[in-house]
Amino acid sequence: MASKVISNKRNLKVLYEDNHVIIVNKRAGDIVQGDRTGDMPLSDVVKAYIKDKYNKPGNVYLGVVHRLDRPTTGIVLFAKTSKALPRLNKLFSEKKVHKTYWAIVKNAPPEKSDTLINWLKKNPKTNKSTAYKKETPGSKKAILHYELIKSLDNYHLLEVELETGRHHQIRSQLASIGAPIKGDLKYGFDRSNKDASIHLHSRRLQFVHPVSKEPIDVIAPLPKDPIWDACENA
Repeated sequence: MASKVISNKRNLKVLYEDNHVIIVNKRAGDIVQGDRTGDMPLSDVVKAYIKDKYNKPGNVYLGVVHRLDRPTTGIVLFAKTSKALPRLNKLFSEKKVHKTYWAIVKNAPPEKSDTLINWLKKNPKTNKSTAYKKETPGSKKAILHYELIKSLDNYHLLEVELETGRHHQIRSQLASIGAPIKGDLKYGFDRSNKDASIHLHSRRLQFVHPVSKEPIDVIAPLPKDPIWDACENA
């Protein structure tokens, strides 16, 4: 069950909403939750949207279920009730939420489709994860599956499905096979995008609603960009 895009005056793109959950299409540059930058997080924008739409007095409840990196775009799911939050957290921990990402890379990966298994180790000082082929102290196992779904003149579109949710997992693992994501200077792409985005988009989210038990299947429209536009009909 997917719903059409609703937008509000704060430019928030709501992909799905009911009494218990709200799913939005994050823009590049938005942070999901507050950090030391002091920039307004997406969670506060969603709270303001709910408060305004429903004329809610007092504080608005909103639970952050998962996050996307700041330069990444696409689907972010929030819980609107304290009943939904622990149930959604359980779905994620039990790997019952199916997440699909699209990534644009300049270099075609070695195989058209493959499973990547690495051990990722995060460096807090650089906020970067390194992918190792063997387990190392402090590393965490990371598994993803990718498929090449379209080739453009200078770039390639990959569809990526995660089995694990590690820090910078897609960015690090694709870079480890010589296919860094377009614009991702941190992981080896040769130049950044002008808007500081990277061409990584959380495209689709599928799960069983934690309260109604109905299947939810949401697809996030791609950012407006010539290269993403060329992938639209992939």
